[in-house]
Amino acid sequence: MKKYFGGVFFAFLVGSSANAQGLLNKSETVFTHQDTLRGSITKERAWWDLKYYHLDIKVNPADKTIKGSNTIRYTVLSDYKKMQIDLQEPMQIYKVMQDGKELKFEREGNVFFIELTAAQKIGANKEIVISFGGKPKEAIKPPWDGGITWKKDKNGKDFIASSCQGLGASVWWPNKDHMYDEVENMLISVNVPGDLTDVSNGRLQSVKKEKDGTKTFNWYVSNPINNYGVNINIGDYVNFSEKYKGEKGDLDCNYYVLRDNLAIAKEQFKDAPRMLKAFENWFGPYPFYEDSYKLVEAPYLGMEHQSSVTYGNGYKNGYLGRDLSGTGWGLKFDFIIIHESGHEWFANNITYKDIADMWIHESFTNYSESLFVEYYYGKEAGAEYVIGCRRGIQNDKPIIGHYDVNNEGSGDMYPKGANMLHTIRQIINDDDKWKSILRGLNSTFYHQTVTSKQIQDYINTQSGINFNRVFAQYLTTTQIPVLEYIFKDGQLGYHWTNCVPNFDMPVKVTVNGVETWLKPTTSWKSEKVTNENRILEVDKNFYVTSANIVE
Repeated sequence: MKKYFGGVFFAFLVGSSANAQGLLNKSETVFTHQDTLRGSITKERAWWDLKYYHLDIKVNPADKTIKGSNTIRYTVLSDYKKMQIDLQEPMQIYKVMQDGKELKFEREGNVFFIELTAAQKIGANKEIVISFGGKPKEAIKPPWDGGITWKKDKNGKDFIASSCQGLGASVWWPNKDHMYDEVENMLISVNVPGDLTDVSNGRLQSVKKEKDGTKTFNWYVSNPINNYGVNINIGDYVNFSEKYKGEKGDLDCNYYVLRDNLAIAKEQFKDAPRMLKAFENWFGPYPFYEDSYKLVEAPYLGMEHQSSVTYGNGYKNGYLGRDLSGTGWGLKFDFIIIHESGHEWFANNITYKDIADMWIHESFTNYSESLFVEYYYGKEAGAEYVIGCRRGIQNDKPIIGHYDVNNEGSGDMYPKGANMLHTIRQIINDDDKWKSILRGLNSTFYHQTVTSKQIQDYINTQSGINFNRVFAQYLTTTQIPVLEYIFKDGQLGYHWTNCVPNFDMPVKVTVNGVETWLKPTTSWKSEKVTNENRILEVDKNFYVTSANIVE
């Protein structure tokens, strides 16, 4: 790269320069005590470490009820005897047992406080059994406004599914409903009418035919799983399968679809092994070989349930047949298969501790779509896709939400977050290193819950570049950095504005037809230029704008 700028100091003031910083720009939101109970690590949660669930339920489509029990095993971390268990209204806890004794409990909204009577010695492994039931909230617009979806397929058979990210798994079963503490393994037992099949997470251990004509499906999850990733999918399913030869050996891939959709699914679901090939390249081995990979038809658009990814994209490429990028590349793949499966790495393998950091899930996974395109169609195609997705950015509020109150940030965490990552990749300017960072994230934080700071620190350390102000700019403000510049007396003056204090992101530009890098800050800098064409263009791969200051 030919560089022709000198280091001449350029000292002048431009009166029209915009200096507004627009930090945080968070609208006033009123949170309740229930929000705090739901979103914080309360004393009643902190003293015990979750180890195991056995969720054992009966799903009755006739009256839209769920009832059963959840056996919870835990290790005592500190001396305390009050336990918080979450279960949202109108669901009810009927009884809680420990060591053969019934325990007292009281309800406070969507939280139950259980009074333990047995000694809770530090280091001890204990168990409680919670009996519960009721009519869970019915999903209004799943998966965004979730709960349980009760529908019928075109043959009149029941078609039922859960979806509850954000809302919380406690909308339909009692659990420790905070993301910081994932259960290490669990058994999911689901009793359904005899003509239906339940598909849940992990591997199918057994199917028991009950005396009343119903069936109980037992699924075992051997890896840590976040609560909202636990799911039920009930329908008149048929199954087909294949083995994917991946980085860790043979991966069992199972596909469950409604009976009438078998032929079309066998064609459309060819995107699943294509996805695995691309994402194992970029992110490392699929994180749940032990639990298999499943793609399951659902009565809503779809979600990233761990090892049981749900699908409702109408067997179309794009997002319900549309290209969200407007470039044409989005019609080269089935959006739901690629996006929701991408969450197996960013959401299910690496999981946020607080939903305020939901960008860790959605920004990386939205970005993964462009990496899929790049893997099969080339680097320029991938860049065009992610840049095209900018048209969906609203800049309505910051991407990071409020902590400790179960509050997620702006939906911009999808396209804007992806473009932030794409911009960071340009600054690192080393594709091998960038891929090693993406793979390293998934190995370093394998099966862990994390904070924004952990992810940011890892990228900083591995790249050797401090991106803290870049993260602050794109995650905590609604402002897009503006590169203000002026040509004067054979020099180019430039600086960042509309940005956080001391913003110092490098940027690639073309000046008078020659490509070079600038290192702007919020203070004016200058470079000598060789001619007076006065043309500056910012590389399109950087999510910034520019403004020519004209005297």
